[in-house]
Amino acid sequence: MKRKTLIAIIAHDNKKADMIHFLIKNEVTLQHDKIKLIATGLLGRNAEKSGFKVKKMLPCSMGGDAQIASRVAEGKIKIVFFFKDPLTNHAHEVDINMLLWVCDVHNVPLATNEATAQLLLNAIALQL
Repeated sequence: MKRKTLIAIIAHDNKKADMIHFLIKNEVTLQHDKIKLIATGLLGRNAEKSGFKVKKMLPCSMGGDAQIASRVAEGKIKIVFFFKDPLTNHAHEVDINMLLWVCDVHNVPLATNEATAQLLLNAIALQL
């Protein structure tokens, strides 16, 4: 049996609603039995309230992004959707850069906006 594709979802505070909207818009693909979602704290709870099954990590401010980065490095997470807010400074920018770096080092696709996430998800849907 083929393993599930683990997709991490992360979003800055001003992008959390955009991420939930994206999930709902792509519900058929994202709730396929070959897809599994993992998310940081509040976003994971919001996704669950919207009807998605999600493995929840800590909030980013408590190390959730580092937990996801470690799973990327271990080869467990295959894709990261991280909706960044480019118009706001973030206190944990170093942690964000670490996650981006780990994705680059391990050649894991990373979407930092909805347009790129949609392209990646469309490619995944073709393989389901």
